[in-house]
Amino acid sequence: SVNISILIVAIVIFLLVIHHNFLSLSDFLRRELSDPSPLGLQPIDFIPAAPQRLTDERNDKEIAVVIAASDERLGGAIAAMNSIYQHTRSNVVFHIVTLNDTVDHLRMWLRSPPLKNMRYRILEFDPRVLEGKVQVDPQKADTFKPLTFARFYLPNLVPHAEKVIYVDDDVIVQDDIVELYNTPLKPGHAAAFSDDCDSTSSKVAVRGAGNQYNYIGFLDYQKETIRKLAMKANTCSFNPGVFVANLTEWKLQNITKQLEKWMALNVVEELYSKTLAGSITTPPLLIVFYKQHSSIDPMWNVRHLGSSAGKRYSPQFVKAAKLLHWNGHFKPWGRTASYAEVWEKWYVPDPAGKFNLIRRHSEAYEAK
Repeated sequence: SVNISILIVAIVIFLLVIHHNFLSLSDFLRRELSDPSPLGLQPIDFIPAAPQRLTDERNDKEIAVVIAASDERLGGAIAAMNSIYQHTRSNVVFHIVTLNDTVDHLRMWLRSPPLKNMRYRILEFDPRVLEGKVQVDPQKADTFKPLTFARFYLPNLVPHAEKVIYVDDDVIVQDDIVELYNTPLKPGHAAAFSDDCDSTSSKVAVRGAGNQYNYIGFLDYQKETIRKLAMKANTCSFNPGVFVANLTEWKLQNITKQLEKWMALNVVEELYSKTLAGSITTPPLLIVFYKQHSSIDPMWNVRHLGSSAGKRYSPQFVKAAKLLHWNGHFKPWGRTASYAEVWEKWYVPDPAGKFNLIRRHSEAYEAK
């Protein structure tokens, strides 16, 4: 009986030691995942491993995909991620950049059955990193979308990756994204974009677009600072809604610092065009990557589906496209956009019901 008592005491001590070590490890991991980065990009949530069944079925190579998820467009990000996940056998990890007030809604949505096995990391974006770099009109403060600048901070979002894919939230992927990931980048190039002039999308003219496909559509060539760059005004622009980035080159060339420099200069000198493009994220990218970027297959960014409610592409072409992009006012969640039914196939209903209200508001806006 004495031996049994000693054995029981030994087992209890052993279990207490294990429990203490487990709590210490949990506390360490919690600290590791909650320490904000210098740029205010804070990891919130991370699922580190897929179920064994999925690990066996999918390739081991990890593919990092960055997507921004604002609350009013959260359904778009969900549909985009679902379409990517369902079309690949690769080990995709989504790095979802959002604002603090969207985290709970996003977490709830990601628990939906079609999405529950996805690997993801939620990152909180702190808009204060943009102070002094973006001029916000007080009368239009509600139209300012800080998450559109998340793509400028890719090395901070995915610090250990050598290569990442960035996609906007208004896309649907119809092929294995590993093909886009494997886009060859020329030596010295930090990113690959789809050029506007040469893309399949630009073959169909956008009515009234003017110089939308050239640098003059995005930059004010009357400003001396722009003229000194000696960038030809008729240079073909590119679309930054879908791109592949080599983060090793990005860090070597200090791309983020370069982008921030041009953002800050625009606040002082108003360097962006006010006539055609209306974008505040594209101009600094056009300057920094002027003749210094590779190209992605245009079928991996078939865009302008949101430019009008009419159908600019044939059903056969849309079916063949590897990535559909509804850039423009007519978003597919508004239902009046062209080929909204394609988007609908990948949309996962909002368990909170909030996005249904946003969709109705979007439809009303588009109908005006």
